[in-house]
Amino acid sequence: MIAKYGVSERLACQVLGQPRSTQRKIPQQPEDEAALTADIIALATQYGRYGYRGITALLREAGWLVNKKRVERIWRREGLKVPQRQTKKGRLWLNDGSCIRLRPEYPNHVWSYDFVEDRTHDGRKFRMLNIIDEFTRECLVIRVSRKLKAADVIDVLSDLFILRGVPGHIRPDNVLCGGAAAALGQQISARRFAGSALQTD
Repeated sequence: MIAKYGVSERLACQVLGQPRSTQRKIPQQPEDEAALTADIIALATQYGRYGYRGITALLREAGWLVNKKRVERIWRREGLKVPQRQTKKGRLWLNDGSCIRLRPEYPNHVWSYDFVEDRTHDGRKFRMLNIIDEFTRECLVIRVSRKLKAADVIDVLSDLFILRGVPGHIRPDNVLCGGAAAALGQQISARRFAGSALQTD
């Protein structure tokens, strides 16, 4: 801009919103920056529950002479983060620490349901049970009631199982439960068997 328009350095930096110091010193990265970045990413992948402080300790054990501020700078630049802690039953990362969320690959692969609560004009609460297919993003059902219990969830899911079949996974409240569909299917089958037995008698 200075050469093209013949303006001063002060004006050019003011227009571009850059400090003038950026035009006087060319930033240089250390020669080991690429190797250090690769080691940080590798350790972060291997130890998914470690933050940059833990990674710094591992780097020092491996022979790197590095402080936590430099590791933090690279950590943030590469967009690394520690996944939120979740219950062991519903965790969304593998045992090696890698944060991998199961993504639906076809219809009826993963269903998810959640509750939404609101109030009517008279101040009384009501709840809505929403069930969606995560692959098609289709809302399969919305059940509205003043109170929704576990039995109500099973009843709604049983109707969906009859209409659409049993999904591969069910994610209640965004927590993946791979065996939930099978368990609910067993409960529904048991109910049908009991009902058939009563009608026979």
